[in-house]
Amino acid sequence: MAERNFLQRLFNIGSIEEKQMPNNMVGYFGVGSGMSKNYKYQDLAKEGYMKNAIVFRCVNEIAKGASAVDYALKQGEAVLERHPLLDLMARPNPQQSYSEFFNSLFGFLLLSGNAYVLKVGGAVPKELHLLRPDRIQIKGGNKPIPERYEYIINGRIQNVYDVDQETGFSELKHIKLWNPLDDYYGCSPLAAAAVEVDQHNLASKHNINLLNNGARPSGAVIFKPKDDSGFAVNLTEAQRQQLLTDLNNRFSGSQNAGRPMLLEGDFDWKEMGLSPKDMDFLNLKHMSATSIALCFGVPSQLVGVPDSQTYSNVAEARLALYEETIIPHLKLIESDLNEWLVPMFRDGLQLSFLTEDIPALAERKKKTFENITSAVREGIMSRNEAREIIGLSPITGGDDVYISGTLFPLGSEEPVAPEKPDNEDDEKEYDLDIDEEELVEFDEEKAIADVDLTPTDGMKSEAERGLKWRKEHNRGGTMVGVARANQLVRKEKLSPSTVRRMFSFFSRHEVDKQAQGFKAGEEGYPSAGRIAWALWGGDAGFSWSTKKRNQLEAAQEKYLDTDTHVGEVEFEDKKLTGKTRTALQNKVKDHNEKYGDNKTKRVTLGMLEKVFRRGVGAFNTNPASVRPSVNNSDQWALARVNSFLRALRTGRFKSGKHDTDVFPTGHPLKSKGPVDPKTGKPKKK
Repeated sequence: MAERNFLQRLFNIGSIEEKQMPNNMVGYFGVGSGMSKNYKYQDLAKEGYMKNAIVFRCVNEIAKGASAVDYALKQGEAVLERHPLLDLMARPNPQQSYSEFFNSLFGFLLLSGNAYVLKVGGAVPKELHLLRPDRIQIKGGNKPIPERYEYIINGRIQNVYDVDQETGFSELKHIKLWNPLDDYYGCSPLAAAAVEVDQHNLASKHNINLLNNGARPSGAVIFKPKDDSGFAVNLTEAQRQQLLTDLNNRFSGSQNAGRPMLLEGDFDWKEMGLSPKDMDFLNLKHMSATSIALCFGVPSQLVGVPDSQTYSNVAEARLALYEETIIPHLKLIESDLNEWLVPMFRDGLQLSFLTEDIPALAERKKKTFENITSAVREGIMSRNEAREIIGLSPITGGDDVYISGTLFPLGSEEPVAPEKPDNEDDEKEYDLDIDEEELVEFDEEKAIADVDLTPTDGMKSEAERGLKWRKEHNRGGTMVGVARANQLVRKEKLSPSTVRRMFSFFSRHEVDKQAQGFKAGEEGYPSAGRIAWALWGGDAGFSWSTKKRNQLEAAQEKYLDTDTHVGEVEFEDKKLTGKTRTALQNKVKDHNEKYGDNKTKRVTLGMLEKVFRRGVGAFNTNPASVRPSVNNSDQWALARVNSFLRALRTGRFKSGKHDTDVFPTGHPLKSKGPVDPKTGKPKKK
């Protein structure tokens, strides 16, 4: 009997003559029958992996790509740098590193559909080992949870690993791919590709044999001898064997390719095979390779099969490999490890693979960043919300939401239309790169020291309800809302910027309370808007954030109105004293040391005092002109001074002009007309 092919040995079936293929494949994949009993892992490994280049490449593309992904261990929001579990992951056992261990794990999983991880070292494992899938026998009867795992070598049971029938826990962790027709064993991608593997292997063997036979298809030598009477006679066995030997020696093999055949007498040659073009084995191999790669979830372009219709370049193919295959496999492993391994160390730990740091996904991250940037510019989210999504800490003044063009806070007074570059009415080009030493007049932490920003129990209760609703209904709120709810549940003391952000959220979304499903008893309750409202603390959060926002503003105003602060100065006849005056004196000194030789660029303390006072006045009387990131009048006034000094030395403003009447005589920006003493802008004629 001819040697059985891969498919026949895989499922332990004979040839078609020996055993007819049943119409119902359940005959081979019976529920609870143990699929691994019906095929041999050795054949999967030898014929499928070790003797097939496409399978070899697919398995290695996935396994090596997955094992190269880094991981992190978190406890709450904190990322741990040192922990026994991290040590175990770095070196699972003395023989294997992290990459070696996970490369083998994925190899077993892809070839057999099953991977078995054994913990060693007591309640808290000291080592992790992988067991070959073909050596594991699962015993379970008719129960969905197996009773035990038997480790068998050479037909003898070496170890038994019992399974807790209530929790399903065992010292041996079984990681498997989904199998629709078996309770215990996973389904291998290689098993699904068995037919294609056979086609690919046979096509390769055909090409080898074709070369060995001189790259010619086989044929038949026809011998038609006749006796003296004209009757046909047959060759004796010895004659037949001698003829075959002579033909093989003289005409087979690549060295005899093209050698003419001399036929005498009653001999004739008849070609029986098809030409290589007719057989088209190259296309057959490509088709088989594509199907094999399809079963593994590897783009065919990455295994050497031309496929320009599907992927335009290798980068796109590799991106698809990670997004559609490697990352889902990593999530499976991550889930199993967090369910089985991580709890052995301590509660509250979470192991995660850092899929966002994969180099192949850099283009996707770039697009995500561009989308977030667009959302900020279009007023969909604030800058701090965007920073939170990409893992950055919030900034002062980043809680307001803006719309494109004028970039003014939503909910503020009517915006001023965008101004042309030559318009002299621009207050927003002031230099805000102010040194901390220039802001000595204002200490926000000191100013709001008496304001308690701890969330209330009512806000905590609403946040807990919102998190529960979101989990149950899978809707409502954003990642920012979830993060805010967690803060409220923990009753963390909030920052002033977060309080302002809460007030802004409730102010924008108060209209959602009128929508269907917001109130209990209405259809669709709780609506997405109601869930989002709860995540931010609900009505209790709205009332609290409104109250705290007013307290913060009052505390800051009180601080600014103290006798020691110059923020109260609004009028030109008010003299500056203290640290503000010292700061302006230093600016005069620094500027004149560099540019004072030119009398048209020389500045005096009186000039800067005038500009500063006008800035304070503008901040207090025209807040719509002030950038949202500016927190107090001193900051805005100093920004105005910086802008004035830059224009004094360069001879130009970035955009609009201000305080042109203060420039020295002869300066090109010196105003010839009247100037508003409060704003410093030329008066309109």
